[in-house]
Amino acid sequence: MKNFLHFGYLQAISCIFPVIIFGALALSKIVSIPYLPRYDFILIICIAGQIFMLISKLETWDEFKVICLFHVIGLALELFKTYMGSWSYPENAYSKIGGVPLYSGFMYASVASYICQAWRRFDLHIYHWPPSISATIMGALIYFNFFTHHYFFDIRWFLKALLLIVFFRTVVSFRVKEKVYKMPIVLSFLLIGFFIWIAENITTFLGAWQYPNQEQVWSIVHIGKISSWFLLVIISIIIVVQLKKAKNGSALVR
Repeated sequence: MKNFLHFGYLQAISCIFPVIIFGALALSKIVSIPYLPRYDFILIICIAGQIFMLISKLETWDEFKVICLFHVIGLALELFKTYMGSWSYPENAYSKIGGVPLYSGFMYASVASYICQAWRRFDLHIYHWPPSISATIMGALIYFNFFTHHYFFDIRWFLKALLLIVFFRTVVSFRVKEKVYKMPIVLSFLLIGFFIWIAENITTFLGAWQYPNQEQVWSIVHIGKISSWFLLVIISIIIVVQLKKAKNGSALVR
């Protein structure tokens, strides 16, 4: 029981930045500032939250660099997906580019923040990580499929089968107090994707963005979106792992 409670505590600490975003969404739902659009208000809180994370040393500068990379990756995906009508940001804002408010990049960055924080706090180690070229190609194929499936075949099921082959032997270990646990890394991808889907339901309810079927009245995000988050999590972890390998060699990834 003590380990379980400590596990919950470490998870909560690792989720500080996502919680800041949830707080901004909830607060902006009930508080209106004259002449300051809601999306801009959220952006200000997100920037302040990021500064707080750095000043308080809850986040390291290396982690901040990774998070900045996710801002770029996420914003590119957002610009394309809103253009294609996959979802929309209906409210006005000064900080909108191509119909996408800049705070949206922080939502992707929050995923990276969680991964980096959890890695450090749970003392993560990965065993039997595939060759870097295989992992990089896998991540690139998944990312580009988010774009290309609008024009060509959607190969996500092929990619899922392929990742089972590529990551078949890969295991992640994590420490809770003195106890070390292990699980297949594909299972960890799925679990994180599931919890992000739950978070997505909360954020769409709070008006962070909306899908076409939510324009008139809010409804639960289709369960199939777990698949999309599952794949996005894989991209995120591949990027973090490859950056850690470049910096730390084989100390954390074997």
